Amino acid sequence: MTEFYADLHVHIGCDSKGRPVKVSGSKKLTFENIAKECFYRKGVDIVGIVDAAAPGVISDIENLIDSGEMTEIPGGGIGYRDRVVILLASEVETSEENRGRSHHLILLRTLDMAKAFSRSLRRCVSNVFFSTPVCTMPAKDLYKMAMDIGAVPFPAHAFSPHKSIYGNCVRRLDDAFPRDILDSIVAVELGLSADTDLADTISELSEYTFLSNSDAHSLPKIGREYNVMLMESPSFDETLKALRRKDGRRVLANYGLDPKLGKYHRTYCSRCDRTFRDLEPPILSCPGCGGTSVVRGVLDRIVDIQDYPVPKHPVHRPPYRYQIPLEFVPGIGPRSIDRLISKFGSEMAVLHTAREEELAAAVGDKAAHLIIEAREGRLQLVAGGGGHYGKALINDG
Repeated sequence: MTEFYADLHVHIGCDSKGRPVKVSGSKKLTFENIAKECFYRKGVDIVGIVDAAAPGVISDIENLIDSGEMTEIPGGGIGYRDRVVILLASEVETSEENRGRSHHLILLRTLDMAKAFSRSLRRCVSNVFFSTPVCTMPAKDLYKMAMDIGAVPFPAHAFSPHKSIYGNCVRRLDDAFPRDILDSIVAVELGLSADTDLADTISELSEYTFLSNSDAHSLPKIGREYNVMLMESPSFDETLKALRRKDGRRVLANYGLDPKLGKYHRTYCSRCDRTFRDLEPPILSCPGCGGTSVVRGVLDRIVDIQDYPVPKHPVHRPPYRYQIPLEFVPGIGPRSIDRLISKFGSEMAVLHTAREEELAAAVGDKAAHLIIEAREGRLQLVAGGGGHYGKALINDG
């Protein structure tokens, strides 16, 4: 079996005709451009495009297949240039009884399944043409609808404060799902401001495979988080086996930002314009003004609902490895990134395998040293919150 890099949560900014799909996404995020970015720059083998139920995106996929630029592969997925496989998916927003809203990913094996799911969505969303359509049903009903056509649903960015199952809806999954659905969930996506150590303080998550995906809204963000999967080949069927930990397939490692760099790691008060980085969690209201209209941090939420003060990792849990992408490394600008990718072939190679002397030959000693410090976790980090990323700082001396 072989190791593959997989980022299963990437958005479409617009379709090939320029019509918006993810309004907050870059216009360069088209179906074709995502495949090219993974092939030429990122070194991502499997990419999940989560707006594949939007009619404009479906039309683009059909055109790319008809032209021979891409092809449907036997194990499920869309192949690009014999190296990159695109898994079709849809992100949908649901509404719970407590008025909380949460996002969920629906993996779709084939283009025909994406079309069928798109038709089903039209009955319960107001605008199927846009990314992450708002569904009138709770998550349990969405999951049943998806599973009835053979699709595979699971929670997206499970702890984010605005629209996630833990962050905005329930304290436990069985508050949202009956047992038969809980037993069918193959994975839980951690999200930007969480990691394995944080999530494994919640006992009910021990049975699930964790995913670290980018939720990319621009081409450079693809692969910011990703998973290393051990499989026979890159396809929908093999990926599903890896998520289920079947027949030797599995997730070998999760790669992602240190949670401190995430946009919602700590609670933030907009009235005081303060992120509570230095206070012990959980901070659920503002210690300054007393207000409860705060953006609750992922760390604060997890501490509020956790079962254990320290993580208890199940035997199957792979390591979570922190990665600081090149755009987060201080002093590394777009031109340096282009030179590095041109020399080493992909951002993955720069971040994980290039030697310091090789990096220095491309971008100089100082920049090379910073990349190595980032790789080895030696940069100082300032926690993010309230929608603002954390920062990596150059160490004094």
